[in-house]
Amino acid sequence: MDIKAKVQEIVSRIQGDAGLRSQFQNDPVKAVESVIGVEVPEDVVRQVTEGVKAALAAGSLSGAADKLKGLFNK
Repeated sequence: MDIKAKVQEIVSRIQGDAGLRSQFQNDPVKAVESVIGVEVPEDVVRQVTEGVKAALAAGSLSGAADKLKGLFNK
């Protein structure tokens, strides 16, 4: 399994699906398992979940930085 590719796929799905985003916030492991759709070892699910959390946080930080830039450019 290409973990990096799976992380990107899951991030895209979470960003585009409010229900999945809510599920990820409440139970990230179950949300990741539902997207992957197959049984995978627990350590792989945890790695993917941590990667998704990091990617989503980076995206949130990027959006926040853009908003701050807008405030100072006025």
